[in-house]
Amino acid sequence: MHLRKQVSYRKAITKSGLQHLAPPPPAPGALCGESERQIRSTVDWSESATYGEHIWFETNVSGDFCYVGEQYCVAKMLQKSVSRRKCAACKIVVHTPCIEQLEKINFRCKPSFRESGSRNVREPTFVRHHWVHRRRQDGKCRHCGKGFQQKFTFHSKEIVAISCSWCKQAYHSKVSCFMLQQIEEPCSLGVHAAVVIPPTWILRARRPQNTLKASKKKKRASFKRKSSKKGPEEGRWRPFIIRPTPSPLMKPLLVFVNPKSGGNQGAKIIQSFLWYLNPRQVFDLSQGGPKEALEMYRRVHNLRILACGGDGTVGWILSTLDQLRLKPPPPVAILPLGTGNDLARTLNWGGGYTDEPVSKILSHVEEGNVVQLDRWDLRAEPNPEAGPEERDEGATDRLPLDVFNNYFSLGFDAHVTLEFHESREANPEKFNSRFRNKMFYAGTAFSDFLMGSSKDLAKHIRVVCDGMDLTPKIQDLKPQCIVFLNIPRYCAGTMPWGHPGEHHDFEPQRHDDGYLEVIGFTMTSLAALQVGGHGERLTQCREVVLTTAKAIPVQVDGEPCKLAASRIRIALRNQATMVQKAKRRSAAPLHSDQQPVPEQLRIQVSSVSMHDYEALHYDKERLKEASVPLGTVVVPGDSDLELCRAHIERLQQEPDGAGAKSPTCQKLSPKWCFLDATTASRFYRIDRAQEHLNYVTEIAQDEIYILDPELRGASARPDLPTPTSPLPTSPCSPTPRSLQGDAAPPSGEELMEAARRNDFCKLQELHRAGGDLTYRDERSRTLLHHAVSTGSKEVVRYLLDHAPPEILDAVEENGETCLHQAAALGQRTICHYIVEAGASLMKTDQQGDTPRQRAEKALDTELAAYLENRQHYQMIQREDQETTV
Repeated sequence: MHLRKQVSYRKAITKSGLQHLAPPPPAPGALCGESERQIRSTVDWSESATYGEHIWFETNVSGDFCYVGEQYCVAKMLQKSVSRRKCAACKIVVHTPCIEQLEKINFRCKPSFRESGSRNVREPTFVRHHWVHRRRQDGKCRHCGKGFQQKFTFHSKEIVAISCSWCKQAYHSKVSCFMLQQIEEPCSLGVHAAVVIPPTWILRARRPQNTLKASKKKKRASFKRKSSKKGPEEGRWRPFIIRPTPSPLMKPLLVFVNPKSGGNQGAKIIQSFLWYLNPRQVFDLSQGGPKEALEMYRRVHNLRILACGGDGTVGWILSTLDQLRLKPPPPVAILPLGTGNDLARTLNWGGGYTDEPVSKILSHVEEGNVVQLDRWDLRAEPNPEAGPEERDEGATDRLPLDVFNNYFSLGFDAHVTLEFHESREANPEKFNSRFRNKMFYAGTAFSDFLMGSSKDLAKHIRVVCDGMDLTPKIQDLKPQCIVFLNIPRYCAGTMPWGHPGEHHDFEPQRHDDGYLEVIGFTMTSLAALQVGGHGERLTQCREVVLTTAKAIPVQVDGEPCKLAASRIRIALRNQATMVQKAKRRSAAPLHSDQQPVPEQLRIQVSSVSMHDYEALHYDKERLKEASVPLGTVVVPGDSDLELCRAHIERLQQEPDGAGAKSPTCQKLSPKWCFLDATTASRFYRIDRAQEHLNYVTEIAQDEIYILDPELRGASARPDLPTPTSPLPTSPCSPTPRSLQGDAAPPSGEELMEAARRNDFCKLQELHRAGGDLTYRDERSRTLLHHAVSTGSKEVVRYLLDHAPPEILDAVEENGETCLHQAAALGQRTICHYIVEAGASLMKTDQQGDTPRQRAEKALDTELAAYLENRQHYQMIQREDQETTV
C-alpha cells in the first residue's frame, strides 16, 4: 500500500508540473522563438514578455546541482566547466547553456502577471503556489516541524525539500509531509503579503486591432476626448495594465533601486527584492527612471514607495510625484545607499545600509509612520544691480535644482563640493574609491582655507528673512558659509542647529513646521561641527530673499554650481508624504512572550572582531564561540540601545568592569556597533543612527553582542598565545633544551617531523630550544605547509604567532602557498587564521589559481565567498596605500 502511494505521488507530481511544478501554460504564441530569446536580467515590460520568464544573474555558486538534472544538463554531456546563472525570483541555479533546457522539463519562474484573455478580468482570482525542488533548504518543514537534512556533496541528486518561491513555505519531499492537495491550493504570499503586489493585479493587455477604417476614426475621436480629461500620460496604450483589488490591510509597495549608489550596493540588493516580492514591483532606476512605473500604478490604493539610494534618488522620486500629481501622494520610505544620507537619518532609516536582512526592511516599511516633509522652492533671477565687472565667465544664471528637501547653502562648503564635482567630471577614473574621494575633499578644504576664498562672503550678500534684514548681523559674524536648513541633519549626520534643548531662544527644529533654520559658519564652527559643535543660529523663517553681488558657489541638496550675481527667493513649495521608521511598540521580553519585562536586566556583553564576523557570518553558534567576553552590565528592562551603549562605555572605564569577567584589557574602539543576534537567521549590524529604535530585549538573549572593527579577532582570545604575550606554561612542555646547558639546537628535520605528526608539545619544545621555524624540506615545503596538511589548528596558530611573516606566502615547488593548501582542503578555520595573519589572496599557483579558485574547485562555496570578500578587501587596501604614498 505504501509503495502504491509513492507511485501515485510521483505520477501526480509529474503530471502537475512539479517535475517541475510549472504555472499554467502561457497564451498561444507566447513561446515563439523561445530558443532565440535573450537571457534577461531585467523584467520585460514589452508586448513580447514571456509568461513565467526567469530573471538571470551570473553566480559563482558551484555547490548546487544544475536544476535541469543530468538527463538534460549540457555541461554534464560536454564534461567541462561552464558558467552558471541564478534566477533572482525563484533561486534556481543552472549552467548558462542549460537555460533553454528548462522548457523541456516544463519549469517556468513564478508568474508575475496574468493574461487578460485567459479569463474574465472581473472574475476574482487567487495566486497559486509556485513549488520548486530544493537540494538545500534552511529552516524546518511546515508539516512535521523537523529540519531538512542538508546534502553538501556537489553531485547530490537527492531532493530534500519542496518550497514555494512566493510564500517561502517548505516541506520535506515525501508523501507524509507534502500532500498532493497542496499542489493546487491558494498561496498566502507569506509574511510580507501586505506589501506584495499579487500577479493577479497585473494584466497583459492585447493591442486593439481594428479592421474598419470608420471604426478606427470613431474610436480615435472618442479616445482623444477621454484622454483630454486624463493625465498627460494616461491616455497612451501600454502592454500592461494594473487592476487592483483593494484591501484595507494591504500596503502595496513599489521599490526603486539606484544601482549606482553605495559602491554597487544597489545592484546587489535588487536581487533580494526580486526574491521577496513580485518582480514587477521592483524597478531599476538606471533603466528609465520612476515616472513610467508611478504612472502605471497610480490607481493602486494605499500604495507605498521604497527609494533605495542616496538623498538625490529620493529627491528625484519626490519631484516625479509632483509632476504626476497623484492624489493622495504615496508615502516614501528610504533604504540609504548613498554617502551623506541626511534625510534618511532624519527619518530614522540610518546613515547607510550595512547588512540588515531585506525581510526586516520590508517589515519596517510596512510598520513605519506616515509623516510630512517640507519642500522648498528656489527661484533665481539675475541681479540687475550687479555691474559688468562682477561678471564671471564660469558662472551660470541657473541653479542645478529648483526645489530642495534638505538644505541650500553658499560659501565655503559649496566651493569644496564644486571643486570635487568638476574634478570628477574631468577625470572620473581617479574617483573610483571612497578613500580617494575623502582625501580629495580634505585636500580641497585645506587649500580653500589657506586661500581664504570665502572669507569676504558677508560683503557680497544681502539676506532678508520674513521681511527682516539680517545683513548687519551677518556682517558682524563674518561667516564663510551660510546654510538654509530644512532638516536637522547636514554634512553626513552632523547637527548644525544643535541638539534639542540647546537652543532655548528658538522653537524646536522640525521637518514639517513650514520653517527654515538659517545658520552661519565661521571656519572655527565648521571644524567643531564634526565633533558635536554647531553654527551660529541666525533665525527661523518662512521666506527668504537672498541677493548676491558677485558670482558665488552654491549647492542645492549636494548639487553645486557657481551662480552669477542673482536674486534668489526661497518659499515653501508643498509637503511630501514620507515614511518614518518606527520604534517597536513594546520591549519584547528577553526569554518568553508570556513573561513580563523585568525591572532590571543583568546581561553579559561580548565583542566580535570584523575578521570573525566576515568569516563566520553563516554560522551563528561558531560566531558566538569566537566572541570575546567584556563584562556584565545592569540596565533597566525597557532600555533601548542608546542607553545600553552608555552603560557599555562606562563598563570600559571601570578598572574591572561591573562584575566584569573580561579576560582582555583591550579597549573598544569608537567605531563599535551592536549586533542583532535573535531576529534573523544570522547576525547583522545595527546602524548607530537607529539605536534609539531598538530595545535591548529585541536583539539579545542572555548575552548582547557588539562588533568592533579594530578588535584583533581570534588572536585576542585568552586561550591562544599571541606574539607579544609570554607563552603559557604547559604540562607537555619540559624544560627547554636551550636551558639545559650547551646542547646543540634541534635540526630542521626534527621540527618537520613534529609538524607532520601533529605533535604540538614537541614542536613547542623544539622551538624553545632554538629550532628554526623557517626550515624547508627538499620540496621547499615549510612547517606551515605540513601543519596545514595534517589539519592541526593548534600548530598552525603557534607557527603564525612565532614564525617570521615571510612564511605566510612561501611557496613549495608546485607554486602552492599554505593558503592554497588550506583552501583546497576546505579548512575554513585555518584559512581564517592565515588570512588574518596577513597572507596574500592574490598569489597564484602553477595552474594560475588563487586560493579562492582552489576553494571553488573543492566545491566549498561558503569558503570561496569568504576568500573572495577578503581578496576584494585586500585589493582596496593596497590601492588606498598606493594612493596615500
